[in-house]
Amino acid sequence: MDIRFSESAPSTIGVEWELPLVDRATGDLTPRAPAVLAAVRERLHDPDRVTEELLTNTVEVVTGVHHSVGGATRELSGIIGEVIDAAEPLDAQVMCSGTHPFAQWDQQEITPDSEHYTTLIDRTRWWGRQMLIWGVHVHVGIDDRDKAVPIMNAMLGYVPHLQAFTASSPFWAGTDTGYASNRALMFQQLPTGGLPPQLGAWANFEEVVGDLVHTGVIDGVKDLRWDIRPSPGWGTIENRVSDGISTLDEVGAVTALVQCLVTESSDRIDAGETLQAMQPWFVRENKWRAARYGMDAEIITNVAGDERLVTDEVHDLVARLDPVAERLGCQEELHHLDTMIERGASYQRQLAVAQENSGDLRAVVRHLVAELRASL
Repeated sequence: MDIRFSESAPSTIGVEWELPLVDRATGDLTPRAPAVLAAVRERLHDPDRVTEELLTNTVEVVTGVHHSVGGATRELSGIIGEVIDAAEPLDAQVMCSGTHPFAQWDQQEITPDSEHYTTLIDRTRWWGRQMLIWGVHVHVGIDDRDKAVPIMNAMLGYVPHLQAFTASSPFWAGTDTGYASNRALMFQQLPTGGLPPQLGAWANFEEVVGDLVHTGVIDGVKDLRWDIRPSPGWGTIENRVSDGISTLDEVGAVTALVQCLVTESSDRIDAGETLQAMQPWFVRENKWRAARYGMDAEIITNVAGDERLVTDEVHDLVARLDPVAERLGCQEELHHLDTMIERGASYQRQLAVAQENSGDLRAVVRHLVAELRASL
């Protein structure tokens, strides 16, 4: 199968942010996304900046193509402000996390009249219906399709960093799961979900996609739900590791990290270097550790099997990437990762709010609503 990789300016970025809607009175999820979308699209110059998702409780905000993280976050702030204003008269509020603290998956409505979502649920059944989860996707442009697979392989070494710092799903259906990111382990139950295979070259990627299409596993590349994947239609590498991120400044920090890592890898390829890929079994273990322990995860850092606390790794990674960030104009956003170490990840803040309120998870929802609004 020949897959065309679109031309894309290197290091350009785009962000997709999935936002659940909750009822103002109860804090439970509410199926008001169709009404919110209709209202927001009337206000926006480009109505495609907000889209539907699998469930009628979710609005997805999609940026245009940006050269800077600051440009992307400013656009996100403006669009989400419009979403909040449109939701207000409907007694709905906007929040974000990887899962809702207490909502029940079997009480949610599937978006109607969508062949794509109908097909997904018909195939995946019980597991598909349980996908009451949200994430943030970051695209970074690359200038040569032959870089896509090596960069994807190299980026797998940073899955635990991204997972731990965005972990925001400690609760599931009212239960404290003991995981920083319950979403990460749920999502990989879907066919083609989770970690991608490590491939040798673009031709191998085409072969995998061709085999999956031929055997009916997928209809096309868009059905690959890998944590990191090439996105040929956009000419990007797409990071899909992150849980739903609770604040705009954290979205900026993670976007800066992904932009810098992809750019650094691309630069190294241009310099004639071969990018190192970690053993698949180390990558799998790292993902599980980050999902389970979050910011307290001891992760495997190299092919030799050395281990280190993920927060120490990220602190040093920020220093290493600083020259790349300076060139890209995202130093401030990248260095916010150090602030996240001091402040704690969203899952930690959610657990603290629950404890302070005697386990009342409605207080966690109010916290998430307020936190997002204050960050815009």
